[in-house]
Amino acid sequence: MKIVATCLGDKKEIEWKGETVTTGIFKYAVDKPVFLDLEDVKGDTICNRENHGGILQAIYGYSLKHYAYFKEFHPNLDFEMGIFGENLTTDDLDETKIHQGDTFKVGDAILEVTLPRNPCYKLGIRFNDMKIVKQFWNTTFCGVYFKVLQTGFVKTGDVFQQIKSCPKNPTIADLYIAEHTKKGL
Repeated sequence: MKIVATCLGDKKEIEWKGETVTTGIFKYAVDKPVFLDLEDVKGDTICNRENHGGILQAIYGYSLKHYAYFKEFHPNLDFEMGIFGENLTTDDLDETKIHQGDTFKVGDAILEVTLPRNPCYKLGIRFNDMKIVKQFWNTTFCGVYFKVLQTGFVKTGDVFQQIKSCPKNPTIADLYIAEHTKKGL
């Protein structure tokens, strides 16, 4: 697994259903190393700290391989790196093979896999199409949240080197499916 883009976003206000919504989901690739801190990526904006950022959701990783699936549903959309709100776009992140607790060294940082990402309406705002939320739910292409065990810089091209494997723990896909079941989706 390798980083193909590091992505940051600024606070953005969007009109949605007659209300102003503040979001940090509009992330774009940057051409510089980014610093992974204990609760977020330095220089990135998180507007909803209740559901994003913090110790267990400090970094969001998403696979470039998943982009192709969603391009089928949204062929006229420009799929820029970071469109799913991820901080790290990787070449191949497979939620069915990554277990909660798996730990990786990448760049100067050490990251531990914690949780899947559950989509909300702000993903629909980013895509300008609320159908993406259900399309996202109907896959296991949820991406991975990471806890930062060691802070540090990462950059495009850095490779994830697994330093701890937790095969007895559930995969991220298993946790995501369990969340579906709990919510009756």
